Amino acid sequence: MHGPEREGTRMRLRAPREDEAEALGALCLRSKGHWGYDAAFMAACRAELAVAPRALRETWRWRAAEIDGALAGVAEIEVEGEAASLERLFVDPPWIGRAGLGRALMDWAAQAARGAGARWMEIEADPGAEAFYRRMGAAPAGWAPSASIAGRRLPRLRLDLGV
Repeated sequence: MHGPEREGTRMRLRAPREDEAEALGALCLRSKGHWGYDAAFMAACRAELAVAPRALRETWRWRAAEIDGALAGVAEIEVEGEAASLERLFVDPPWIGRAGLGRALMDWAAQAARGAGARWMEIEADPGAEAFYRRMGAAPAGWAPSASIAGRRLPRLRLDLGV
């Protein structure tokens, strides 16, 4: 394995496999639940957070994070011209704020987006995660409607990729 080692753990970022789609979707749901949402809210988010096996075929867009060989996080980007979007970045709750996992996934996302020609990255953040993205250098850029909850607004942020 390669990658940063912290707190006696070994972290590795790699392309996810199609057979991990269900586990990655469940990880996204657990991560969203970390912010204390009720069952109805979580049920409304289930479809949006699911990962389709076929989506994982575009491996350049995805990174799975492992801690000591177990799935612990996932990130997905999309790039269109000079603009990238962070489609998802989720860390399994036991690792939120530990081991540098979120930072490693964010660094990968920025590097991959730059490599694909993007100059900036748009992020529609869960309100609970907004402070994390701001620590990563993203700046407020307005609001976006939630894809899962009618009438809910999400903070939109923009990260200059320094290109």
